[in-house]
Amino acid sequence: MSSPFLYFPDDRLSLAELTAACLDGDLVDLGPAFMPADAVETTAMRAGSMRLLLGDSLAATHLSAAWIYGTRYNPPLRHNVQRAVSQRRNRLPARSVIYRDVQLPRSDLQRIGGVWVTSPARTVGDLARTRDEEYRAAAMQMVAGDLPLLQRSISQLEASTLPYKHDALALLSQQEPPAKRT
Repeated sequence: MSSPFLYFPDDRLSLAELTAACLDGDLVDLGPAFMPADAVETTAMRAGSMRLLLGDSLAATHLSAAWIYGTRYNPPLRHNVQRAVSQRRNRLPARSVIYRDVQLPRSDLQRIGGVWVTSPARTVGDLARTRDEEYRAAAMQMVAGDLPLLQRSISQLEASTLPYKHDALALLSQQEPPAKRT
């Protein structure tokens, strides 16, 4: 289900027309799409803007998922995507993405704005498992002030067999509030 508030190049208008509408102040860019300047940017709108890139077989992960959830102000320069279906792809989705070919478990996915996105807990775990400081900072931003998400992320990582989970658990345990003394 596509939003009537999202405009994609060459769908209803050309890229030149969409860019001109941005210059006129009628539209603003939203990742790979455009939306009316007076529309509210929501999680569903950010996710829906990736519809052409993701289709039904890919999911937004890592920094792309963090952007969809509103943790990051700007979308990443190269979107993170991963296979959400069992069938492998014959070719890469686009050269402008970071693509992971391992299928994500359906339990780690949710449908937002008509596309697949990793769950918040899986997103935090994926971000925390990387060695890149930008990714790790995004993980810490996502769990800041959200103790239930932090606990879900830690529990999910502890039960997983994902690589670098011990590094991620060490990072996330720094965010855990101290236990209350009785």
